[in-house]
Amino acid sequence: MTEPLRVGKAELLSALSYALDLTEGQPEGHGVRCCWIGMTIGRAIGLSGADLNDLYYTLLLKDIGCSSNAARICELYLTDDREFKRDAKLLDESLPQVLRFVLSHTGLKAGLSERFRSLVTIFTTGGTIARELIETRCQRGAEIVRMMRFPETVATGILDLDEYWNGKGKPTGLSGTGISIHARIALIAQVADVFHTSAGPLAARREVERRAGSWFDPQLAAAFGALAIDPAFWATLAAPDLKAIVIAMAGDDSSDGVDEDYLDDVAVAFAEVVDSKSPFTSGHSKRVALFTDMIAEEMGLDEARRRYLKRVALLHDIGKLGVSNQILDKPGKPDEEEWQTIRSHPALSEMILSKIAAFADLARVAGAHHERLDGRGYPNGISGDAICAGTRIVTTADIFDALTADRPYRTAMPVSQALGIMEKDLGTALDPDCFHALARAMRKLEKAAA
Repeated sequence: MTEPLRVGKAELLSALSYALDLTEGQPEGHGVRCCWIGMTIGRAIGLSGADLNDLYYTLLLKDIGCSSNAARICELYLTDDREFKRDAKLLDESLPQVLRFVLSHTGLKAGLSERFRSLVTIFTTGGTIARELIETRCQRGAEIVRMMRFPETVATGILDLDEYWNGKGKPTGLSGTGISIHARIALIAQVADVFHTSAGPLAARREVERRAGSWFDPQLAAAFGALAIDPAFWATLAAPDLKAIVIAMAGDDSSDGVDEDYLDDVAVAFAEVVDSKSPFTSGHSKRVALFTDMIAEEMGLDEARRRYLKRVALLHDIGKLGVSNQILDKPGKPDEEEWQTIRSHPALSEMILSKIAAFADLARVAGAHHERLDGRGYPNGISGDAICAGTRIVTTADIFDALTADRPYRTAMPVSQALGIMEKDLGTALDPDCFHALARAMRKLEKAAA
C-alpha cells in the first residue's frame, strides 16, 4: 500500500511554481524570487497575518493562468510563445519600443505574405489583442486558484496583476488603491526580478523607480527602493538556498490544509494549467488519469495505489509547459530539433516534481512515461524491469489517449483501431498486462453504454 504523501503547502506550491517559470520563458526560480521580493516589501510596509499569507500565494501563483494564452500568441504573432512572453516583460510600452518588439517577434520563420497579414492584424487591432491576451490569462488564473481553495483575495491579486497605478493597465483599467494590494506588490516584484536577472540590481532599481507613479504605487516603489540599496537584499535573492528561505517565510501556514484531498485538488489544478496550453491537449491529463485508474482497477490495485497513480497521470506532462506552442501545435511532422525539444518534456516533469521531497517516487514515474520496454524510449532509454509497474500503466493510458484524441496532424482514431495499433507494440513499447487490462475496461465500457 502506498504511504500517504506528507508535504507542506509552501513546499508544494513553491516547487510547482517552477513549472510556471517554464511557460513564461523565465529563468528557473522566477516565481520563488518574486515571492521573496514581494514578501520582503509586504513585511516592510507592515502587512501581517492573513494579508501576508494571501500575498505569499499570490506571488507564487501569479503566473498560473499564463499557459491559457500561449496558443493564441503563437497564432497571432507566428512566434515562440515562451520567447515572446520573456521578452515582452522587458518592454516599457512606449510606442517606438512596442513597434520594434512586434517587428522583431512576429513571423520571422513564416512566409512573407503570412507575416505581412499577421503584422497588419496586430497593428490594426493591437490594443484589443493585448487586452484579450491578458484578460484570458488573469481570469483563467483566478479560476484555477479558486480550485485550489484559495480565498478571493488571492484570486483578485491574480486578476489585477497587470493593472497600473495610473489606470492605463489591463484588462479593466483599474487605478490607484482600487487595485489589489497583493497585485500592486506582485507587479513590482515581477519587474524587479525580470530586470535583475537580465541586467543586474542597478537595472532593477532604476526600472522600479522609473515606473513609480505610472505602473507602480509610489509608496510601494519607495519601500522597494529603500530595501534595494542594501547589498544583503541582492545577496539573499541570489542565495542557493533561496527556495528554503521562501518556504520558511510561510511560517505555520506552510502545512495548512494539506491532506490527500488537497493534493488531489492541486494535481487537478496543475493539470488544467498543462492542458490549457494547447487546444490539442485540452483534457488530455484528466483523460490519462481516467484511463490510468481504469487500468489499475482492472489489475486489482488498491484504492491508495490507484489514487497515487491518478495523481501521477494528472501531472505527468507538466514539463510540456517548457515546450513552445510553435512545436506543440505544428500541423506537420516536427523536425529533428523540434523532436529533441519535445523529448525533453518528461525530464522537465521529473525535475519539477522532484523538487517536492514527498514526490520523489511520483517524479520518477512521471519522468519515465515515454520509456519503452525495449529501451528505445526517452529521455533515458531505460528498459525492461527498470520501468516500474506504475510507469507502465501511465504509459499505456497516455498512448491510448494520444491515439483516440485529435492532434494537429490527424483526427482521433476509433477505440478499436487504437487498440489494434497498440497491440502490435506489446512487449516492445507496451506492457501486455497493462494493455489487456485497458482492453477489458474498454469492453466493459462499451457493454455498459450499449
